[in-house]
Amino acid sequence: MKKNMGDLDRGIRILIAIAIAVLYFTNTIEGTLAYILMAFAVVFVLTSFISFCPLYLALGMNTCKVKK
Repeated sequence: MKKNMGDLDRGIRILIAIAIAVLYFTNTIEGTLAYILMAFAVVFVLTSFISFCPLYLALGMNTCKVKK
């Protein structure tokens, strides 16, 4: 898998995942919405750690800077 996520994109995804986790554990979000958002948070964290987003590949996007 070729990296297609830049550092800023990865950082934003981690921050969003943390925000969702905080909302979940403070019982601000509950029920089905909480489970759906937590699933997104897990996906955000996983894709951030591997620097690869399958959706970006399907859309032909790349936020990773090319190193020369």
